[in-house]
Amino acid sequence: MRILMLNYEFPPIGGGGGVGSKKIAEGFVERGHDVDFVTTWVPGLKRKETVDGINVYRVRVAGRSDLHTATMSSMFSYLISGFFKCSQLCSRKDYDFINTHFAVPTGPLGMAVSKMFDIENILTIIGGDIYDPTKETSPHKNKYLRHVVRNVLDHSDDIVAISSDTKNNAIQYYDTNKNINVIRYPYESFEFQEISKDKLDLDKEKKYLISIGRLVKRKGYRYLIKSMQFIKDQSVECLILGDGPEKDYLKKFAKKIGVSDRVNFLGYITGEKKFQYLQNSDIYVLSSIHEGLGIVLQEAMQVGLPIVSTNHGGQVDLIDDEKNGFLIPPRDEKALANKVKRLLKDKEARQEMGRKNKKKIKEFKPSKVVKKYLEVMESGGS
Repeated sequence: MRILMLNYEFPPIGGGGGVGSKKIAEGFVERGHDVDFVTTWVPGLKRKETVDGINVYRVRVAGRSDLHTATMSSMFSYLISGFFKCSQLCSRKDYDFINTHFAVPTGPLGMAVSKMFDIENILTIIGGDIYDPTKETSPHKNKYLRHVVRNVLDHSDDIVAISSDTKNNAIQYYDTNKNINVIRYPYESFEFQEISKDKLDLDKEKKYLISIGRLVKRKGYRYLIKSMQFIKDQSVECLILGDGPEKDYLKKFAKKIGVSDRVNFLGYITGEKKFQYLQNSDIYVLSSIHEGLGIVLQEAMQVGLPIVSTNHGGQVDLIDDEKNGFLIPPRDEKALANKVKRLLKDKEARQEMGRKNKKKIKEFKPSKVVKKYLEVMESGGS
């Protein structure tokens, strides 16, 4: 088959949504399918290249100058420039399917191309594209965007949600009567060389909490930082890997409440070094107010970390409370601190949760996930 994939994010641009869609594209290629991927260009990247067998086309957008932050103008202009690129491609090639990731901003593009060229469109909804409780502009709160999302959902031939939570939000807030398939993002284990703490300038006598993600309000880092006030043990430190618009605020906040000496902002770190930090940490913490799924949780599971996570979002599909981690309410720094302290005191519990996570991550092999996507495609629409 020939498949056209659309996502305004594609690594190294963006976060988990870009990574997840790339893994799906790789899976299609491994099964012998041709994949063209239309995404955003920023300075320093090639306009066209083949990445792991995927033909990547990057289009110019307005108002985006870095890898980590999308602006309203960049998302809107992606629809326009992406439509011209898709029109060129569809005029030259016969596609069997379109796979569109994100109901907004990418959804209207997939809907338009599907209608104009009569190609079946499978929409993958991520979470924050339909529901983000921290943003007033979230489509579930904004009348105009809610109409756009509902229209995109209703005009898709099939819908895939990456978690049960995302599926439930689509039904609750958009009243769609479409069948929604839950297919979680694939995860392929990352091979890396294990190193000792001293190679990362970490103290071998200390215990480390670690959290990875964009520094935005939805990730709830304020509550992770505040939880350090309730973890009195001075040998416990927190590593935060990521960058984003809240970075300066969070640094000032840590200093204001007197924990800046135990909260380390390490910036955006990827690849092998990210996994080396995970390997040398003791507990993974996800403090998000809402999360679509949480690829970072899958990464923590790979290295066998116990997890303390909020319970609002797709992460509940990954974490069984009291088994491979602890689930807590969002915005509850005291509950977070209590679960962390409980794990710090119980080495056996940390090890047992870690073993269960190493086993569970095998459920997300790309081959299994891509097989489910192909089954949806072969079903011929809902």
